[in-house]
Formats: sequence, C-alpha cells, structure tokens
Amino acid sequence: MIQQTTGNATAVAAQPQFQDTIRVLVADDHAIVRKGICALLATEPRIEVVGEAQDGNDAITAAQRLQPDVILMDIVMPGVDGLEATRRLAHSQPQVRILVLTSFAGDDKIFPAIKAGALGYLLKDSGPEELVHAIQQVYRGESSLHPTVARRLLRELACPSEQGPESDCLTEREIEVLQLVAQGQSNRQVANLLTISEATVRTHVSNILSKLNLCSRTQAALYALREGLVSLNDCDPVGVN
Repeated sequence: MIQQTTGNATAVAAQPQFQDTIRVLVADDHAIVRKGICALLATEPRIEVVGEAQDGNDAITAAQRLQPDVILMDIVMPGVDGLEATRRLAHSQPQVRILVLTSFAGDDKIFPAIKAGALGYLLKDSGPEELVHAIQQVYRGESSLHPTVARRLLRELACPSEQGPESDCLTEREIEVLQLVAQGQSNRQVANLLTISEATVRTHVSNILSKLNLCSRTQAALYALREGLVSLNDCDPVGVN
C-alpha cells in the first residue's frame, strides 16, 4: 500500500527533479514511525513529503511514480527489504538519493547498504535537526553518516587492502580528487583547491566512480581509506561530503 500525501500525484511527479523544495518519500513498515517522520518534516518549509511506503516494493513503485529527490529507507521490512530496494533503485533511478534511516547499526546492515548505493546512513536515535541536515546533505549529492556508523566504517576499512591497487587505473588528477573527496571536501572546495571548475570536478568524480565500479562518494571515500590513499585522521568523522 502506498499512501500519497499530495493531492495530485501526477502533477507532483512531473515537477523538476532538483529544486529548492526537497521532495521526500518515507519508506518504513511501521505506520506510527512514518506518521511521526511526516509530522516532523511538515514543519520544514523546504522539505515536502510526497509519499509513504510500507515496504521495499512499495518504495520502488512510489519512487517510479512520484520521482522524489530523497528516500528515507528503513532496512528491515517485510517482503522486499530496504537493502534490496536500495540496490534496485540505484540501478533504475540513480538520480534518487537514498538515506537509510534505521535502528540497526550492525556491520551486516551498514556495509551492504553502502554497497547497495545508499548515500547516507542514519540511526533512529538521531535528533530532528540531524535528520533534516542529513536529508539536505544527500539531496546535494553529499554523504551523511551517523557518527556511530562512521566510526564503524572507518575502523573496519582503516587497513589498506591486500589486493592489487585498483587505483592504478586512475590518473594523477583523479587520485588528487579522490583524496580530497575522502577528506570531506565538496565539489566547490575541491575546485578551489585544485584551481579547476566545478564541472571538471564532477567529471573527475564520475570517472572515478565508473573506473572503480562504485556507486557513490561514500564508497569512493571508503575505498580511498582502504587503499591507503588517505589516513583515518584525514577523513571526515561524521559525513563524507
């Protein structure tokens, strides 16, 4: 069952994808959680909840119909779970940003979610301001990680991989960009530091993701850490921008 919170779904779906108002879809199998999130976000003038979904399959269907900018995705749901829904959406609608919002902080959930293409991972004990900030971050194409999640990821990936350095396929400039991305620098900051345009930075980031077969800046940053291109102290401890 998909519940629309807008009066005209067709009109909503036809709006531009990137705009001042961030269009959010809430996917959670607990109605009381969905309603609470919707009530919270209703107080934010630049965020509009365009729909709700009670499981992963509903989330996929709703995303295709409503074209949200950001999906708040629970992980553990009946039928198609949040991980599988994230994986499918990353391939079918890569322009949609997925922010995991869950109670689970185990490695068996965190790593698969990031690998599936989630741009952020937030726990349900986060405060309202943290949730709103995370939505804004992933909307801008940045990554947002709950501090607990970030620490687990960074500690797990702090040791360089024993496999061959796949970064050999990257150009010297792409490695420079990757290192700055891993340090939490935005596209604009990278452009200023390297004296190049933001468009050029976006092209480099796209090439990096393609060459390394990665889905997001979060994965790219964690890859850089794993391969020893940056140190643990260099990385943004909360979110990879």
